[in-house]
Amino acid sequence: MELSSVPTDVELAAWAAQVASDMQQRRLVLVTAESCSGGWIAKALTDLSGSSAWFDGGVVSYSNEAKQSLLGVRRDTLERHGAVSGETVLEMVSGVLDRFDAGMAVAVTGIAGPTGGTPEKPVGTVWIGWRRRGAKASAKLFHFGGDREAVRRQTVAAALSGIHQMLTD
Repeated sequence: MELSSVPTDVELAAWAAQVASDMQQRRLVLVTAESCSGGWIAKALTDLSGSSAWFDGGVVSYSNEAKQSLLGVRRDTLERHGAVSGETVLEMVSGVLDRFDAGMAVAVTGIAGPTGGTPEKPVGTVWIGWRRRGAKASAKLFHFGGDREAVRRQTVAAALSGIHQMLTD
């Protein structure tokens, strides 16, 4: 499957089903750490019957305080790089994996808009991080277009697509 510009509910469900298949084939359990997506990745995954076999849970950490207390993101990281940064998403994905008995994690942080953007980090700036237990975390920067819902939909699709890519590469 390819990512469309703004995925529909049907497309998001197809991505979630692909991740479900990937996780089951590899006997892995997935966890999420979400900021700008507000739990939408976990929702897409748990919309699938039987998801408790391969999805353990998720953390919605919208504030900096939640990122620190729930995921172990360092205050220094947030002060130096900001909540929307590669450094922060790497700490988020590692932190959620450390807190759950899972084999795979995804984390997202970004600016969904319509407010909150800056010239350096405009609305639509999203960092997504992935990590498989025992491996190094990776992160990727995205610049999504559209309104708040469009940015969030694209974030969910890119996060799920990245899980699939990580598990099949």
